[in-house]
Amino acid sequence: MEERSKFKELPIQPQGIFWKDDFIDPEHEQQLITIFQNELEWADRPGRLSLHYGYTFDYKTFGIDPDIPHKEFPEWLQPLIPTTETRPPDQVCLQYYPPGAGIPPHVDAHGPYDQLYALSLGGPAVMQFRREEERVDIDLTPRSMMQMAGDSRLHWTHGIKKRKNDILADGTQRPRTNRWSITYRWLRDGGECECGNIVHCDTAQRRLGVEKEKRSVLALAAEASVADQFS
Repeated sequence: MEERSKFKELPIQPQGIFWKDDFIDPEHEQQLITIFQNELEWADRPGRLSLHYGYTFDYKTFGIDPDIPHKEFPEWLQPLIPTTETRPPDQVCLQYYPPGAGIPPHVDAHGPYDQLYALSLGGPAVMQFRREEERVDIDLTPRSMMQMAGDSRLHWTHGIKKRKNDILADGTQRPRTNRWSITYRWLRDGGECECGNIVHCDTAQRRLGVEKEKRSVLALAAEASVADQFS
């Protein structure tokens, strides 16, 4: 069982990205990939695929799907649960990324979720964090565990571009291969976030009567600017 001290915060912007290399060893990784490829039932369609454990993630609201019952964690998942929190996660999502697949820039809903962790398996991929015009690339290396907290969790979007090759810091291109990720989410006590970020926070948007999925980020940012002038 790992200790919190073994997670080191990356000395970059955004703040709040904590990292641990080699969360598992290569042999364990290969055992998991064998399970993923041969023992799990995936949807028969191209692109990124997902399986959910605990509560089911809702891709429309970025929260919990209330209509799908809680699903127990499988045996293979139990040793992969981070022990740095005071309790197990409430929602775990296993995702498969074939070469070329990605995920749009987003921020996981503030109200439902508190902590957010992600374990990378198989091929590496570059994740991009964005805040307004700022862009920061993070290389998600195999077997690494990343925690997003604070600034990186709440105020920057994160996503993976759809492309067959990643462009690294030295300008070289690295072909993508099959990749899996395991994302861990903890429900926030009370389901209310107090960050006040009208662009990204579902709690702040709801308090202003804004429906997140029906408003653009630019419109929300403009509203936030007007609100600041009268605050």
